[in-house]
Amino acid sequence: MELEQRWGLKPEGFHPDRELVRVQDLTPEKADQLIWLRARVHTSRAKGKQCFLVLRQQQFNVQALVAVGDRASKQMVKFAANITKESIVDVEAIVRKVEQKIESCSQQDVELHVERIFVISQAEPRLPLQLEDAVRPDGEGEEVRMNGTTTSQAVFRLQSGVCQLFRDTLTKKGFVEIQTPKIISAASEGGANVFTVSYFKTSAFLAQSPQLYKQMCICADFDKVFCVGPVFRAEDSNTHRHLTEFVGLDIEMAFNYHYHEVIDSITDTMVQIFKGLRDNFQTEIQTVNKQFPSEPFKFLEPTLRLEYTEAVAMLREAGVEMGDEDDLSTPNEKLLGRLVKEKYDTDFYVLDKYPLAVRPFYTMPDPSNPKYSNSYDMFMRGEEILSGAQRVHDAQLLTERAIHHQIDLEKIKAYIDSFRYGAPPHGGGGIGLERVCMLYLGLHNVRQTSMFPRDPKRLTP
Repeated sequence: MELEQRWGLKPEGFHPDRELVRVQDLTPEKADQLIWLRARVHTSRAKGKQCFLVLRQQQFNVQALVAVGDRASKQMVKFAANITKESIVDVEAIVRKVEQKIESCSQQDVELHVERIFVISQAEPRLPLQLEDAVRPDGEGEEVRMNGTTTSQAVFRLQSGVCQLFRDTLTKKGFVEIQTPKIISAASEGGANVFTVSYFKTSAFLAQSPQLYKQMCICADFDKVFCVGPVFRAEDSNTHRHLTEFVGLDIEMAFNYHYHEVIDSITDTMVQIFKGLRDNFQTEIQTVNKQFPSEPFKFLEPTLRLEYTEAVAMLREAGVEMGDEDDLSTPNEKLLGRLVKEKYDTDFYVLDKYPLAVRPFYTMPDPSNPKYSNSYDMFMRGEEILSGAQRVHDAQLLTERAIHHQIDLEKIKAYIDSFRYGAPPHGGGGIGLERVCMLYLGLHNVRQTSMFPRDPKRLTP
């Protein structure tokens, strides 16, 4: 009995005859119906013998009116006005059509006339942030304001959609989802940017990439694999697009004749994601656009593919001084994105044939020009979201490339050994989920698309 009074919990087997309606389903078709609804109190405003509430459920909200009359007393209006913001309430109300659209709510054609209201869970009066600040249009401090708002609801529902579309598309293409270890004995990329962790009487590392394990699966004749999981980078980068932990969407596949088969599979997967978001997530996209306006994301079919030398020529024509084998700086990436958009009208494209000197040791050199490589990056709105390549699948060449990069062969022995017993030609790439969401929505900080961001200065919550 005490739990029932305190938290509204009912005994096991209790099934009330009422059905709770969803806010998003409150449309003019439900006019004059008596309904029950559970939602948060987003705002409240008392005015004489009336109290206006905005009730919120995720990214949807509706106006509710408590007014002195047959079913509501002065005490009830006062009670409603004193409910703290963010409290969860159950209301019994009649759905009424409105003559003028309610612009401030997602449900603009109806309002609720409340007959009964119960507080299910009361929020503390002092909130950690002001809700008005949280939904203010784009400006200073947007990363803080993403917490708990209708905008962030929309962002993370769209992010869930990206993962679902990624999985569905690749499964239909015959890929197998795998799970790879995140605690490993040697740095994945052969670099220094790794987190060292204590591992019983020795040390281990957090995986920078599932790279080596994806390839081992290809060597084991899985043919096509993908994985979705955390990736760790110990880079002291406090930029708008770097996190120390992010979600990697990784792909690896054997190919028959040319590594462009891999590029075609990945670009088609990205196009299916873009189409799925466009066709099924308009509510979320529009919700985000209200707070952070941006141009709709544009892409071509088939995807535009440029060679690195073409990109260098475009940049030089725009006044940039850079060598043939120089890597792209972030400002030059962005400039190239603008030049490509002007010339080809696309926000998504592939840059192919990177200089070998700027790629990891396991990248296959271009057989016709040893200064270049069979590697590629993919870009959205002028920022890189995928880095990939044909991998060296010959143990002897892989050893030579590792020595060239001054990598301790003993530490990558298990990796090199996996290619000694026959490995098909293969390639792949790794995509940053948070970057894809940030750039698709035209946001300006990757922390806006990370639910619990990790960067050099943040380790909680």
